[in-house]
Amino acid sequence: MDFNRNRYFMFGCLLLLLGMQFRMVHSFVLNETGTNAIAKIATEAQLASADSSPDMVMDKSADSKSRIIQPPHWLGWILLTVGGVIFLHALILPPPNKS
Repeated sequence: MDFNRNRYFMFGCLLLLLGMQFRMVHSFVLNETGTNAIAKIATEAQLASADSSPDMVMDKSADSKSRIIQPPHWLGWILLTVGGVIFLHALILPPPNKS
């Protein structure tokens, strides 16, 4: 599978939209299934490395079945920047061949 202009354009748009989402939302509340999945990933990551300092802050909410994730402040800016660069790169690529 070859990355052409359309795929770069779509990937850049997705990163831009995801970056805007992270800039507008302060925190995400996970349901029980999401909480269990994150806990499983966190325990596997702690076993794999000795460094246990997470990048995202996770707090328990009032009921113990959900967690609140607060992504770092800089994550939205990084996604916006990378998405913008990929979007602009897609504009300078030649259009796909019609075959």
